[in-house]
Order: sequence, then C-alpha cells, then structure tokens
Amino acid sequence: MIHELREIVYSSYQAQQQQIKTVLVSVVGLNGSSYRKPGVRMLLWENHKMIGAISGGCVEKEMIRQAESVFKSGQSKVIEYDGRFRLGCEGVLQILLEPFCIHQEKLHAFQKALEGRKELKLESYFSEDPALMEKSYTQIFHQNLPLLPHKPSINTFFQKYQQILPPEFQLFIFGVEHDAKALCQMAALTGWNVQIIDTLKGTCDVTDFTGAKNLIRLNEDEIHKLPIDQHTAVVVMTHSFVKDLTYLLQLHDTQFAYLGVLGAKKRIGKLMEQMIEFNPTLNTEFLDAIHSPCGLDIGSITPHEISISIIAEIISVYRGKTPFSVSHKTLSNA
Repeated sequence: MIHELREIVYSSYQAQQQQIKTVLVSVVGLNGSSYRKPGVRMLLWENHKMIGAISGGCVEKEMIRQAESVFKSGQSKVIEYDGRFRLGCEGVLQILLEPFCIHQEKLHAFQKALEGRKELKLESYFSEDPALMEKSYTQIFHQNLPLLPHKPSINTFFQKYQQILPPEFQLFIFGVEHDAKALCQMAALTGWNVQIIDTLKGTCDVTDFTGAKNLIRLNEDEIHKLPIDQHTAVVVMTHSFVKDLTYLLQLHDTQFAYLGVLGAKKRIGKLMEQMIEFNPTLNTEFLDAIHSPCGLDIGSITPHEISISIIAEIISVYRGKTPFSVSHKTLSNA
C-alpha cells in the first residue's frame, strides 16, 4: 500500500536527519502461503526502531538480527525465511535487506507524485548468489523516472520483482455529525486519506475529526471541484434529505470507486425518485452504484461499529470481492 511506502520514506529521511542509518526490508518472493505477500515492506532504524511490518509480528525479530550485518557493511543481502518450521505457515519467504536513504530533492519529488495522485512503480533487483547479492537494490519510479537515487543497470543474472502502487486511497465524507467523526477516525486508522466536506456556513474545524487530512467548505453545487477519482470512496451522511439530494445530483457525472449513502432503504428510494424527477436523463448505472443503506450487515449498532461495516464494504467493492467468512474458505481457494 502506498501509505505504508510513504511512512517508510518519510521515516528514513527523519532518521537521516538524526544521523541514524536505516535498512529497507522487502518481501520479494514467496513459495507457499504467508500472512502477507510479496511487495510488503518495513524499515529498520539502526537503533532497532521499526516502521511497518512484513508479517503478523513473528518475522520482525529475525529481521532485526539479519539487518545487523547490513548496517555494518553497507551492503545488501537476500535471505530465505522458512515459515514452515518456525511459524507453522506453509511458505518460504525471499527477503531483501538493503541500506536505504533518500535525499531532500528526491523526497520533494516523491511528495509531489503523491499529491498529484500518480501511481508509482517499484522494482527490486536481487540475487542470492554471494558474488552478486550485495548489489541488490530497490528503485522507486514515477512515469519511468527514478524518485530515489538512480543506480547503474544490473545484468540479467538478477531476479526482478516489480510492483505497481495506485494513488493513495481517499475517502470523502459528506457530513459533520457524530457518526461522520467515527467514520473518519476508523478510516484514518485504515491508512486512508480522509477529507470532510461541509457547507460554507459550517462551524466545524478539521481538528474535530481525528485523522482527517482536510475539511473542505463549499456550496452544494461545487462538488465538481473535488479531486474524486476511481481510487476514491464517497459516503454521504449529512442527515439532511435536501443536502443528500443535492450532493447526489452533483455526483452523477463523477468517477468514483464507491458511493454510499447513510439511511434506510425507504429513504434512498425517495432520494432516487427525486433525483429522477430533477434529472430525467439520470444514468441508471449511477443509481445502481449507490450503496444504501451503506455498510455490510455485521450486526453493528454503535457509530464506530457502523463505521467498520462501511469500511469493510468499501474495501470489498474496491477490491472486487464478495464478503464471506474466511473460515468458510476452502483449501482449493486458499
């Protein structure tokens, strides 16, 4: 996830400012099954501070031990971690450990790519051959331009792991009531970029919403100004029928990953009737895309429980998955 990479890059730069070395740990291969998959990364500071994780917490201590030689030598290394014997998992991980640093100008380029909602490409070149291993490294690209200090091309004896990271997932919450605050808090914990939408006459402040990146005030007819795209979820929860109607009419021609409206089925039925009355040419695909009542039926009661159900539905829609209990998953689908 790009928010994990962002935290790693910023943390590495912070460590550099304190004259502390850092090592990037990347899972670049997997034979079998594991808690987390290739592409997951974490950062180790020389003082044993950890940013992120590559497992449920069982592999990290070994990574601290393995990183000691990388800190001392300044050379990369590739190891295999066999979870079959140590963890009871059915997988063998290939893990690349490498010195990691980023210069200020590259950090600015990285930040600009994030703010521009651009996808990033990561390429890890690695070898388990002792003669080549120390030259293994990871490169981050934006539009095929390196965002980290460019290293010389390496030969075909190296294996390559490539990963494409889409722009940061964002959530726009239309509404400022207590349940909107709960949704904001839970979504921020998920790592999403959460933005609160209020009217021009609103009196709330962004500090009222734990984890929110921004609070935007605008007229109901200015929704087109928002940077909503296919990596964006929108939840309309104003508790005002008129506001919900106005927002939904404005969202008609907007591209989004998910659109949810808080409220009972009877209410959304009335909203759709009103939308069609105001706009007879309304696209039926847009109406079908509205999730209302939003959220999965998990028996949620409190605002935070309802928020979890909404977040779970957003994830399932965005990932194209039909929710079911993982305990019912067959071995053939594992």
